[in-house]
Amino acid sequence: MARVVIDIETLGYRLETFDEVQQEYLLKFSDTEEKKLETIQKFSLYPTTSQIITIGMLNPDTGHGKILFQSETRVDELSMDGAIHFLSGTENELLSMFWQDLVHYEQFITFNGRGFDCPFLMLRSAMLGVNPTRNLMPYRYDAKIHCDLLEQLTFYGALRKFNLDFYCKSFGIESPKSHGITGLDLQGLYEQKRFKEIADYNLGDLKATAQLFLRWDTYLNV
Repeated sequence: MARVVIDIETLGYRLETFDEVQQEYLLKFSDTEEKKLETIQKFSLYPTTSQIITIGMLNPDTGHGKILFQSETRVDELSMDGAIHFLSGTENELLSMFWQDLVHYEQFITFNGRGFDCPFLMLRSAMLGVNPTRNLMPYRYDAKIHCDLLEQLTFYGALRKFNLDFYCKSFGIESPKSHGITGLDLQGLYEQKRFKEIADYNLGDLKATAQLFLRWDTYLNV
């Protein structure tokens, strides 16, 4: 069965991007500068206040994959080992390429995909007029189509949730955060036009999620 790990990186729009009515709505409960800053930092969590800057896809069985990412210059190149295809484009182009590729896989794997990546991908596609080729939010309690590792490792909420970094360390897998970059750094990297570094960061998340999936598939998929 062909299967693929999916992960996205998002970036919130600046406050001034929104009109006065929208800004008033977004900052309704931000009565201090600290709360205002917290609200703005959370823009990247919602498809109505942010954009997708990277979409990563990795086959956990072959180690081959593709990183689609926004960049001011066109990029179309392979990694040194030839396993990863780095391809740049606009957000609209990234989504179109993603949906075209996804039809070749029978199962997709995420970490918290049901709570973030999948609804984000579907709603951003609708907002930009891109037609999805798959339903990323199928029946929750069957991992045969969508295996969300956060759902599986908590047994659908029976246990406490931990982040990817914590699970990786618990399972003896190299954490993608061990290289010093976190999601909080994406704004700065994007503004500094260090787009390839964002793509590499996304690849780190993909590889860690793939290893975690293989561990789950071997010992817990019974």
